[in-house]
Amino acid sequence: MKTSYWKLQKNSDNQEIMQEAAALIRAGEVVSFPTETVYGLGADGLNPEAVAKIFAAKGRPNDNPLILHIAKKEDIAQLTTCLNANAKKLMEHFWPGPLTLIVNKSAIVPDAVSAGLETVAVRFPSNKFAQDFIRACGCPIAAPSANISGRPSPTNAQDVLEDMQGKIAGMLDGGNCGIGLESTVVDTTSAVPTILRPGGITYEMLTEVMGAVEIDPALQGDKNFKPKAPGMKYRHYAPKAPVYLFEGEACKCLPQVIAKALAEGKTVGVLCGHELESELAELVEKQQLQLSCWGDSREQLAADLFYLLRDFDRTCPDVILAEGVEEDGLGLAIMNRLRKAAGYQIITLENGSLHLKNNVNLPTFMLQ
Repeated sequence: MKTSYWKLQKNSDNQEIMQEAAALIRAGEVVSFPTETVYGLGADGLNPEAVAKIFAAKGRPNDNPLILHIAKKEDIAQLTTCLNANAKKLMEHFWPGPLTLIVNKSAIVPDAVSAGLETVAVRFPSNKFAQDFIRACGCPIAAPSANISGRPSPTNAQDVLEDMQGKIAGMLDGGNCGIGLESTVVDTTSAVPTILRPGGITYEMLTEVMGAVEIDPALQGDKNFKPKAPGMKYRHYAPKAPVYLFEGEACKCLPQVIAKALAEGKTVGVLCGHELESELAELVEKQQLQLSCWGDSREQLAADLFYLLRDFDRTCPDVILAEGVEEDGLGLAIMNRLRKAAGYQIITLENGSLHLKNNVNLPTFMLQ
């Protein structure tokens, strides 16, 4: 399949391009498009055959539900049987934006979108290109992130094409995504709004508006449940090399661990902040060490995270060691993505020794 490519212009209405891309959607094809979070892989959300092409292009398990993207708030009415007070309040404060709501689905929503659940995920993106595209299509757009299932999500068009060239009908290039992490997903069908996936709308922002907000325990990595939202069940965001995530006091051991891994002849990728970067400067000069350092803010780390994870695939280190961050604000979403990228291979420091959670043996270069 040839993938049509269009470059969108920020100071133009891009109507001719939008109509060409929308024609592919109406023909039952898949088109990638930009949002403020990551690039989406879109198809007509009310057409089960078109939705099936999303799963085929991604290699995505079909028990993993999709998000329906809409062009205005009112469009949610046809997709749900009930909008309760919690859902309406969240819509009022955070739409358009990086917030997905779980609501009870109406009869027009195909099981292919909801993975057989009685609920559906709905989002009204703030990205103007996304809004114009959905409006041109004239239907809700089902869209997960535009990557091969399990890989880091794409935040620029080149990364989309790397995964999807020849697999989808069209690609809308709207430049780099601003937020860089997928939307926050909140279940509004429970008595207390519950975060199923953290994202750009933080726990603190939600509690300021809603008061009580819960965090789903499944975010800790329990695989024995049926996912209610995208990205809950499977390993995601993973580079090809194994990733180990150092949390809390264990981060202080990273320089020694890195030095030992290098002494064993391993090529090492490191994802870390500025403070650790300065400690590793000498190792970078003398050894085969790829250092990917985030900026000064959580916002910068969120925007760069998936690009940095993908960048390791271009250099192919033997192992990737990542420094964790505190889980306040955007840190909750960042750590959620890092834990999934690591397949929950989490390194902690207990009684002065490093431990790998789930009682799995430590790699030799972590043994003290």
